[in-house]
Amino acid sequence: MKNFASELAGAKTVAVAGHIRPDGDCVGSCLATYQFLKVRFPEIEATLYLEPIPNIFKFLTGAEEIVHSCEEDKVYDVFIAQDCGDLGRLGGAAKYFQTAKKTICVDHHISNDQFADENYIFPEASSTSELVYGLIGEDQITPEIAECIYVGIVHDTGVFQYSCTSAKTMEIAGKLMDMGIDFTGIVDRTFYAKTFAQNQIMGKALLSSRLFADGTIIASVVTMEDMRQYQVMPRHLDGIVNQLRVTKGVEAAVFLYETEDGSYKVSARSNGRINVAELAMAFGGGGHVRAAGFSMEGTPEEIIKRIVAEMEKQ
Repeated sequence: MKNFASELAGAKTVAVAGHIRPDGDCVGSCLATYQFLKVRFPEIEATLYLEPIPNIFKFLTGAEEIVHSCEEDKVYDVFIAQDCGDLGRLGGAAKYFQTAKKTICVDHHISNDQFADENYIFPEASSTSELVYGLIGEDQITPEIAECIYVGIVHDTGVFQYSCTSAKTMEIAGKLMDMGIDFTGIVDRTFYAKTFAQNQIMGKALLSSRLFADGTIIASVVTMEDMRQYQVMPRHLDGIVNQLRVTKGVEAAVFLYETEDGSYKVSARSNGRINVAELAMAFGGGGHVRAAGFSMEGTPEEIIKRIVAEMEKQ
């Protein structure tokens, strides 16, 4: 696949969707593609399916047009799945993927199982948004699309500090900045700004964190009771695992939070020596070498013990 335009010949209906619990790269890449379709191919009926997105991303153009319900039965000419490693991660939109006449997957997760007809998978890319920039084409990037792509790149590179950041990533970011977007405001509003409650729950997580494996692994847990006490939701826990990761002497960080059904969502981050994508796949999840996630059942103590044991094998 060379670009999006080459794959849309004859298409009258196109669906775009990303993974469940959409993060910055998912939201940014999907909105960029959706806007491209609306501007470049006005004759196409385009629909963007995502679960409710975090409020910090709602300023992006097109965010108010996202469809959250997947109850209607519809067959699309083309379905574009983005930032999604497998069909199960598409959530309710998976049914449209399964009935679409043509499917495309654009992703940078090393664990992607290439489940579409056309797979544009580059694990070495900083983000799916970086890939979308190339697929749209530099001459087709509007300021509104540029904002979306910049948001995605910023969030999956940790504001350009993660090892996935390349010279190409920086070059693309520079070109987006040259389009007049409020790049400093985007970083402050969507990456650094936290509510008082978010700061409190992060403080709670840091205070209750523990070291394992001779101080090389750090782990922390937030329970449903904690979230009720501080009046936060899972989406307010962003940033905790990364703060754990930068603890001096630590090789990997593990953060767990409890869900409504009593299971735990796990985020793992590595400083290099531990491949957390491999770890995640061992527990039915996926992600990148230095950032991955999965779900587990059991007590926090049992879960952490199993994760640490897997990490120690590496």
